[in-house]
Amino acid sequence: MSELGVNIDHIATVRQARRTYEPDPVWAAAAAQLAGAQVITVHLREDRRHIQDHDVQRIAATCHCRFNLEMGATDEMIAIARKIKPTMCTLVPEGRTEVTTEGGLNVAGQLKRMKLVVKRLKDAGISPSAFIDADEKQINAAAAAGFEVCEIHTGPYAHAFHDAGGRFEVKALQSELEKVTRAGEQILEAGMRFNAGHALNYLNVKPIALLPGMSELHIGHSIISRAVFVGLGEAVREMLRLIG
Repeated sequence: MSELGVNIDHIATVRQARRTYEPDPVWAAAAAQLAGAQVITVHLREDRRHIQDHDVQRIAATCHCRFNLEMGATDEMIAIARKIKPTMCTLVPEGRTEVTTEGGLNVAGQLKRMKLVVKRLKDAGISPSAFIDADEKQINAAAAAGFEVCEIHTGPYAHAFHDAGGRFEVKALQSELEKVTRAGEQILEAGMRFNAGHALNYLNVKPIALLPGMSELHIGHSIISRAVFVGLGEAVREMLRLIG
């Protein structure tokens, strides 16, 4: 059964809108864990638009499940990760003007750098993960770099699902799900763990959760949005029931 990683970035987004101290992402991490989340994920961005350094420190100190730190592959972020020592670091591309992550990391285009980053994370006892598109070249490069996990970017699948109204007889939706399926098979054949995330929600998550070998689903915006109406604990439990 797929496990659930809850991304709590947007708890911090609400807090930063008022530049105050609430809502506290640490409380959100605790509530998600109590509801059954197996992983807590935060993205410490270069521009610190939501999660702050002190959030990462406090969550790392209080998290009772696996802690996944998303970050760019910069020297600053690597130093932070090596000090904090999360369970896993998921390397993602970053753009200052993007609203959210818009695509997968180009591992193939910077393989030498990725090998160095992966080694530095592994030397600190951190499991390295690559957030990549469902692309054979990128999966091969991730394996060559030494990544232990590949998280497949499910944004294209989610957008196709929305455009097709969830009707899998629509070829564009079939194609996107097949891409994720093939990527998962390749990741597993290469000896890496198969994770997925981005734009997954309560309507489109099941077909991804049911893919053979799926390890973890990392979901944030949809769960936090649902929590506005039902509370964070119930929002997490509803997602767990769907993927279970």
